[in-house]
Amino acid sequence: MMNFDYLIVGGGSAGATLAARLSEDPANTIGLIETGGYGDDLLIRMPVGLSAIVPGRLKSNNYRYETIPQAGLHGRSGYQPRGRCLGGSSAINAMCYIRGHRNDYDDWASLGCPGWSFDEVLPYFKRSEGNQRGASELHGGTGPLQVGEQQSPRPISHAFVKAALEVGLPANPDFNGAEQEGVGFYQVSQFFHGPKNGERCSAAAAYLHPVMHRPNLTVLTHTQALRVMLEDKRAVGVEVQRAGQRQVIHANKEVILCGGAFNSPQLLMLSGIGDPAELTRHGIQVRHELPGVGKNLQDHIDFILNYTSKDSDLLGFSPSAAMHIPGAIQEWSKTGKGLLASPIAESGGFVKSDPQLARPDLQLNFVIALLDDHGRKLRYGNGFSAHVCVLRPKSVGELGLVDSNPLSAPRIDPQFLSHPDDVAVLLKGARLLQKIIQAPAMSHILDKPLLEIDQLSDEELIEHIREHADCIYHPIGTCKMGTDPLAVVDPQLRVHGITGLRVVDASIMPTLIGGNTNAPTIMIAERAAAFIRA
Repeated sequence: MMNFDYLIVGGGSAGATLAARLSEDPANTIGLIETGGYGDDLLIRMPVGLSAIVPGRLKSNNYRYETIPQAGLHGRSGYQPRGRCLGGSSAINAMCYIRGHRNDYDDWASLGCPGWSFDEVLPYFKRSEGNQRGASELHGGTGPLQVGEQQSPRPISHAFVKAALEVGLPANPDFNGAEQEGVGFYQVSQFFHGPKNGERCSAAAAYLHPVMHRPNLTVLTHTQALRVMLEDKRAVGVEVQRAGQRQVIHANKEVILCGGAFNSPQLLMLSGIGDPAELTRHGIQVRHELPGVGKNLQDHIDFILNYTSKDSDLLGFSPSAAMHIPGAIQEWSKTGKGLLASPIAESGGFVKSDPQLARPDLQLNFVIALLDDHGRKLRYGNGFSAHVCVLRPKSVGELGLVDSNPLSAPRIDPQFLSHPDDVAVLLKGARLLQKIIQAPAMSHILDKPLLEIDQLSDEELIEHIREHADCIYHPIGTCKMGTDPLAVVDPQLRVHGITGLRVVDASIMPTLIGGNTNAPTIMIAERAAAFIRA
């Protein structure tokens, strides 16, 4: 029988961070359960490997979830890749280090989450961050997560930034600085010195892999959590399936769910914690009524314009692109630089659809490859894709169960583009992308669009958006923090009404932040470690 003081379920961005921090205290024993593997495969360590993992061509390291058909997307099902290994989605993402706008966290505090304003969470961002630029008022210089400049951004990414400046957008050298608005290059979670220079710095590589030798830390990979074990209203362990056998792993102090916005609420519901209507529908005994479990699902909806290009120095499916690969492999293995070190989404920015707004409501991403259906449809030739996503969508969905089988995928219903304001904002973003791509700086590398939209009316373009838009992999909110009737956890991330149970991951965010969600998730785990150790 295994027994730990703290039992963490999920070794992703939050779980890896939390396990490392809690195991710093030798007086506590820490157990970490992860469904996937170790998270150090070559395609994970090589940044450009995400182009193979995210589309799901390989069965490992990616849950490859799909939404139910979305009315706002003309009945299409959306694709939801999520990391399935130590490091979680930080092992398969584009490595963009973005915190969001400072007002996003002030919003959390105003919504009944004291202690979560920007000034209060900034020390935990800084604690996690080892920025190549060094420590400053807004940045950490010695944290485990290496955050650096891109090793070798492509010339075409520079052209996109220049084109954005030509249409009047401001330059911004630091999206996590005093101001978020503007265009430039992303800093990325990538090793920038030492023997791993140029490799992905996932949360596991940053926090967990270096401390696996600690005698008070036990990491169990390829272990499926089935349900949280309850005695009355206290969590005492987790039933798991490991090597084909079921067993119960006990927790003396706390069970901590770090499965993310899909798997944490799913495990709560499988354990009898949630909305009684949802549980009884699937024959699950209600152990604790908590109607907000699975509600409040939010994600960034994204629209892409794809163009073929005269530039062959891109990630593509063509003879000219293939000619670069042998040299790129040699360059990356020796220096950590070159095409294989690319996060693929190299440049971008944060812009306002209306200049009267207090903060940007659109994010731009420039990708050095043709990206059709998340890369699941290969396009012959060289090209690029320009993305725009709505940062604070008003469309809100939910997550539920399809049945009571823990091995089944959850029922994911984001309700994409169900709110008309999201459609209007995304339309403005698409028109802005058109202007940028048609600016002089792009003319020497631009060939033609995969689908001509310049002559489309707004109504026709909206229909095109509904035919092609999808998420950009930032689900949050399904175990939201707060004190209102639909809150699942309190401001210290303890599950309402259950002793010894917390949720620590992106699911606790009450509202979606304006940017990529990986850095905030790591911050949440740093914050939780401080709560627990206090």
